[in-house]
Amino acid sequence: MSLNFGVLSIQGDVLENIFSVKAAIDALDIDGTVVGVRTPDEISKVDGLVIPGGESTTIGQLSMVNGSLTVLKDKIEQGMPVLGICAGMIMLSKTVQDKVVGKINQPLLDILDIKLERNSFGRQRESFESDISLNSIGIPSFNGVFIRAPSISDVGSDVEILSKFNEKIIAVKKNNIIGVAFHPELTSDISLHKYFVNLTNTLKN
Repeated sequence: MSLNFGVLSIQGDVLENIFSVKAAIDALDIDGTVVGVRTPDEISKVDGLVIPGGESTTIGQLSMVNGSLTVLKDKIEQGMPVLGICAGMIMLSKTVQDKVVGKINQPLLDILDIKLERNSFGRQRESFESDISLNSIGIPSFNGVFIRAPSISDVGSDVEILSKFNEKIIAVKKNNIIGVAFHPELTSDISLHKYFVNLTNTLKN
């Protein structure tokens, strides 16, 4: 059975994630396609979804306006695998505040029981790269690209911590949901996208 993967294409690193998912599909020799999705109808047809990095407030507001937010929440709660990257992880979370301005009022999916801080590692000029580990999902070494990255201060009892950097939580998993603070699509390493594609293939089949 062919799998349909989508990358939420409202704003952010859309093409980079489409290329990474396509490379993962090819590397795993899985029958699948990947496209950009934006509307509720397009989202309803995918088996797995990447919510890319970008401006979380913009992505959330535009998703709410066109009705996609409700469909997204329903699909994820029904078990659709999702990879939330930076802004995507922010959108998945229940509680968000900004390191500088404090509590933020923005549309959220309210689906991942984490307390998250936006811009936790600084603004654009403080962007950096560092080697990190995701051992529990079989990725011992990965080049993490951090751009205005969030971090997680607390997780619910059903949320697994996948990685920390400088004692800050930067990657989590809950069943079909993966959230990461860094940008895997900006490296040549497709390990994380392969994990996401494999997870979708396993849960779908």
